[in-house]
Amino acid sequence: MTNRMQGKTVMVTGATDGIGLVTARVLAEQGARVLLVGRNEQKGRQAIASIRQTASGADLTFHRADLSLMADIRCLVRNVMESEPHLDVLVNNAGGIFQNRSETAEGFERTFALNHLNYFLLTHLLLGPLRQAPSARIVNVASRAHEGGVLDFDDLQMQRRYNGWRAYRTSKLANILFTRALAKRLEGSTVTANSLHPGFVRTRFGGGNAAPFRLAVRLAMAAMAIDVEEGAKTSIHLAASPDVEGQSGGYYVKSAPATPSAAAQDDAAAERLWQISEAMVAAK
Repeated sequence: MTNRMQGKTVMVTGATDGIGLVTARVLAEQGARVLLVGRNEQKGRQAIASIRQTASGADLTFHRADLSLMADIRCLVRNVMESEPHLDVLVNNAGGIFQNRSETAEGFERTFALNHLNYFLLTHLLLGPLRQAPSARIVNVASRAHEGGVLDFDDLQMQRRYNGWRAYRTSKLANILFTRALAKRLEGSTVTANSLHPGFVRTRFGGGNAAPFRLAVRLAMAAMAIDVEEGAKTSIHLAASPDVEGQSGGYYVKSAPATPSAAAQDDAAAERLWQISEAMVAAK
């Protein structure tokens, strides 16, 4: 276990808190060089300091980026490619839920931009370094919340009828559809892609919203949520376990293959979403 990731380079987004921080820490403890990505420079320094408490010799680098912005993603990738000849694992973990509809500076609905277009563009731009690794893995953190998601291709950014929870569920459905379409494109390569449900985890999820919304989330977490150590286990499993070597296109719950909703198995929808997403990010 201790040296399982020795010599491997891993990127974890949303790595300054919650399951992203635990994922980064455990992979560092297993010997990986870890690139932590987050929006806040101070939290990045704190995350590195906390990881070094249990992995004193860890090779850690923090990259600041707001992953709801395609320009920030492109800048992040340029910086990474200057220093990293290859990437063994990409853990797409950053995400959020927003009670009220808002748009990014680039004109995208914030949930769709952060939770889906982020995964899509960052992964696409890092495929070169991933293909340079002997065997690389893409790990997409989705959610069982996808089971209530519905993709309205006439209103993907919910301009007509926005609801924060509905937007979140739809974005998690998009994560799984993206993973399926990506895995098909990676067939025959040394790169695999899988998605997962981490569980309902006790984190700061929903923290940027109004007080009543935050309180409702906290009360639900107090009653039902698992801790972050437990919540990170499936991400770590997909990033590091030899049991999933060569496995691609799957959806995992509690570190085991699971069956997502029927909507999440719609390959025609996955392809349509891919084409639309490609056009969106190409324009930014």
